Amino acid sequence: MTVEATIHSGPYDGGNYEHHWTGAYLEAHLISDVGKRRPANEDMCAAAIPGPGSESLGMLFVVADGMGGARGGAYASRLAVGSICSSFFNAFHGNPNGSGAPERLRGALVDANSRILSEGRQNPGLKGMGTTASAAAVLGDQAYVAQVGDSRVYAAWSNGELQQVTEDHSYVADQVRQGMMDEEEARTHAMRNLITRALGAREGVEVDLYAVQLAQGDALLLCSDGLSNMVKDGEIEAALAGESSPERAARSLVRQALERGAPDNVTAVVLQVTAAPPESSASARNAVEVIPKKKTLLGKLKRILSP
Repeated sequence: MTVEATIHSGPYDGGNYEHHWTGAYLEAHLISDVGKRRPANEDMCAAAIPGPGSESLGMLFVVADGMGGARGGAYASRLAVGSICSSFFNAFHGNPNGSGAPERLRGALVDANSRILSEGRQNPGLKGMGTTASAAAVLGDQAYVAQVGDSRVYAAWSNGELQQVTEDHSYVADQVRQGMMDEEEARTHAMRNLITRALGAREGVEVDLYAVQLAQGDALLLCSDGLSNMVKDGEIEAALAGESSPERAARSLVRQALERGAPDNVTAVVLQVTAAPPESSASARNAVEVIPKKKTLLGKLKRILSP
């Protein structure tokens, strides 16, 4: 059985892309900008919405940041996004109620890895291409997040707290986790673009999986490092807080990155839970459950005092 899904994705011309989507309880705004210094946009983003009768399979959102030169990077991110969307909806193995969502999501990234490797072997001009991938599948009040590379997914809770859901797979992130470097040093380090995991890098890619419980007023941000390297967490939190719409939040975040020089491509996908989502029957098995942060006085003081 083939599942029909409407896929909104871009850019396809190396330039900029913007799209807004509205559903019954979820809104999304997608922006990808070439930035100020790169000749072309090698990022890719997508919203994939299943057709009537397949809604329980979930809505899928993806950000990919390609590497391997202008041609290879753009091709890798485009190939990854297309493959992930196709595999996610057409590999449910008899689980039409969405119960296999984490496995489908992991499998979709593994399939994309294989496709990129295969294309690289067949076309010498694309050898060595690769891409990051951050994907979020929303099934009612549950979001599953899959991660490879250093693009990011953040959760902005309705209480005003921001939480990074994913862990970067990069040299500087490893140094921060080991206490060898602080986050501010990592942001400007000469090796900040050296990633330790990517689709297309090798066979047998390892995919991180997370499960996020959603409620009305919560939001998710998927972004490339062209945004997260330029906009601090406190500023991301402010953009996503309160009554900000996905469109205003996404445009504000990309604008801040551009105002600071945007040496890389900048991509943001903002999802906002606009109404009470239906309860999901999908299991969080095989995914790390993300526990929402509670708003604290100490956290508020840190944000006020941070530069």
